Amino acid sequence: MTHPASLETLPGADLVRRGLADLDAGDESTEALLVSIGAPRLQSLGIVLSSPIPTPEHKLYALLSREKGNAAHSAYNALIRRLVSFERAAACAS
Repeated sequence: MTHPASLETLPGADLVRRGLADLDAGDESTEALLVSIGAPRLQSLGIVLSSPIPTPEHKLYALLSREKGNAAHSAYNALIRRLVSFERAAACAS
């Protein structure tokens, strides 16, 4: 099992760490929604998620729309790119 602390130097690790903590706390934050989107891949990498949020894609976009208005699409894509970057780097590190 991969421990998130061992992945701290990877790109996007800050988002994943916060997302895991927010999931544990039951907080439906941007980061918690992001790791919920990545849950299948993160779990296959050995990262334990307490309970991923259902339909995280729609919830994240709605949250970003409220916070960023017309910039929600760009913000969503940037977050997904950071998640994918973390997942790829973590796969190479294992």
